[in-house]
Formats: sequence, structure tokens, C-alpha cells
Amino acid sequence: MERRINWFGLAAGVITLIVLVISLYVPWWQLTVGENLMEVNASPVNTNFGLLGAQFTIPLIWALNLVCILTFTASGIVMLIYSFIPTKSYSKHLLGFSYKKPLYVLIIFVAGLLVITSIAGLFGMSIPLIGSKNLMLPTQFLPMGASISVLVSGSFQLPFWLAIVATALCIAARLYHRRVAKAPKTEPATAASPNETAATDETA
Repeated sequence: MERRINWFGLAAGVITLIVLVISLYVPWWQLTVGENLMEVNASPVNTNFGLLGAQFTIPLIWALNLVCILTFTASGIVMLIYSFIPTKSYSKHLLGFSYKKPLYVLIIFVAGLLVITSIAGLFGMSIPLIGSKNLMLPTQFLPMGASISVLVSGSFQLPFWLAIVATALCIAARLYHRRVAKAPKTEPATAASPNETAATDETA
């Protein structure tokens, strides 16, 4: 019996785990303010901040990162298991559990960035998601009405783009499931004709 494999699911599981490992060291999105003045390294699995060269994390964000680490790990492993047994009766449940997770994390991450940058814009600080621009700090935050302009740069890093690839492959695996899980058609056995039966008897 030929073994069936959902190749899209296999690729999705592998890349999901690769994204997890890389994201522990490289952020999905990075924001730098000035020259070593402030830095934000944002990632669903490892978000930290830098201020004047000192790195720190926020406990609540660290807890959310831990949840995302477990989510990515479970999604990648379950997707790999499913990929080798897509015809089992419970395989669709494994697929349903695993293929949505990277998509949800990606949507929540992008939505979070949009919300944060929008809130910053309400205080007169226009933060670029991609590219660089000079940011004029609001005068109400500075003494004696002084004004300071700093260069702010935002950029999406490699793990973010890999996460998009992993998400696309997860969706492709879900769409391909109907084809790979379909039972193969078997040709019905045909009865031998009288002439074939006679020929067989003569040969014997």
C-alpha cells in the first residue's frame, strides 16, 4: 500500500519550527531611535527593549512570549505528525489544530504593531513600520519648550517573512488535505468470459 504524505503540511511543519528557533534570536520587527538611544525588538516569542545600550523585558510580555513559544512548538510538531498520516480518521482534527496557529499569531502580531503605532501617533510621534524618518519629539515632553529631532527606523526582519511563508504553507496543507486524504479508487473485478475459461482449461 502506497504511503501518502501531505507535502505542504510537511514543509509547513518544518518551516514553523525553523521560524520558532530563529525568532528566539532575531526579532520579527525592529525599531531603532537615534544612535543607540532606544531599540525595540518585537517578536511573538521574544520581545525586548533597549535603552542607552541596556536590554530589558516586561514580565507580562515575557509571559505572552512563552505562550507563543508553546503555540508554535505544538503547531509545528502536530503538523509534522499529521503530514505522515493524512488518511487516518483523526488526521483532520490534527490538521485543524495545527494549521490555524501561525495565522492567528501573525494576525495578532501585525494588529498589535498597528495599534501601538496608532497610539503613538495620537501623541504626535509618527513611528514608521518600514523605513526611516526624522521624528520630532513633542515639546510637552521636553523642558522649556525645547525641540529634538531623532532618526527613527523600522524594519521587518527575516523571521517575519518566514512566518508568512509558514502560514501560506499551512493554508495550502489544509486545501490539499481533501485530495491527499481521498481514498483511492479500486477497479471492480470482472468475471472471465467463457472463451477465456475454455482457453485456460485447454492450457491446463
